[in-house]
Amino acid sequence: MEFHKILVPISGTIADEEAMRLACRLAKKDKAKIWVVCVITVKRSLPLDAEIDSEIKKGEDTLDYIERVAEEQDCEVETDLLQAREIAPAIIDEAVERGVDLILMGVTYKVRFGQFNLGDVVPYVLKNAPCRVMLYHQPIA
Repeated sequence: MEFHKILVPISGTIADEEAMRLACRLAKKDKAKIWVVCVITVKRSLPLDAEIDSEIKKGEDTLDYIERVAEEQDCEVETDLLQAREIAPAIIDEAVERGVDLILMGVTYKVRFGQFNLGDVVPYVLKNAPCRVMLYHQPIA
């Protein structure tokens, strides 16, 4: 199985780093291009292009860190900070726009009501992705 365009959505969790390392290994194998996106959620009460300085700073710092991880792997990535009302549709839109053949997401272990929970983003991406989706699940701490 070959991948030529890989999208790695990140959210500032500990799973991002390992997902990026895996994306780099896959990209090297097939000489693929990697795009890393960080999506900032903008409340409906604000305009979509609102300058939310604290969130923008956090997103930029996260992207900078992931770029350094990619450099350590001798891998070139393109990063983008997006603002959207909801994260999951923004990821799907980005995948469609860039014509990627893999979305690789890092997933942390979350518990809700005493049960393991993937949240809202992962199920939406799995249901609506125009390509293959690979999840990197972080081990339970």
